[in-house]
Amino acid sequence: MDGDENVPFRGVWTMFWLALLGGLCCTMMLTTPGVAESDRTVAGWVENVRLYPGNYLITAKLDTGADCCSLDASDITEFYRGGEKWVRFNLMDQDGKIKTMEARVVRRVKIKRHNSTPERRPVIRLGICLGNIFGQAEINLEDRRNFEYPMLIGRNFLARRVVVDPGAKYRLTPNCGEQPSFE
Repeated sequence: MDGDENVPFRGVWTMFWLALLGGLCCTMMLTTPGVAESDRTVAGWVENVRLYPGNYLITAKLDTGADCCSLDASDITEFYRGGEKWVRFNLMDQDGKIKTMEARVVRRVKIKRHNSTPERRPVIRLGICLGNIFGQAEINLEDRRNFEYPMLIGRNFLARRVVVDPGAKYRLTPNCGEQPSFE
């Protein structure tokens, strides 16, 4: 006997072990390294946040289906400062006061919209305070006056930090203190 009759059996075991190993690898890739689920903040699907610089209080929808953040802005004007593209825009804080902000444009993004043509928007970097979590995020500017919430916070801010409870609203109070200016 030369062992050829065992080749199909050996092939089944090889496939079994490869499938098991592949499943373990996928599980390891889907878990976030270094951040336990219990270390993440649980937030509602709508929360008050503070934006920096400026310490502006804004109501935001937390959307795990969105890649990036979006902020309601009006009177968006692009200009150059020091050879770089900047943008000046107005936003309305939670008290209904119009605030004018300026920020450097970090890039432009093409946003696909349902049943409409894609649009290009300026993207800026702002600080966001959600509960006790402070982080910087790229935020695209758009006219969101037809939306219920002036800000949408996407996965670029939420990932590895926040678990969203879809049955809750306003679980957190922004409490990050005054943040330094950044660029």
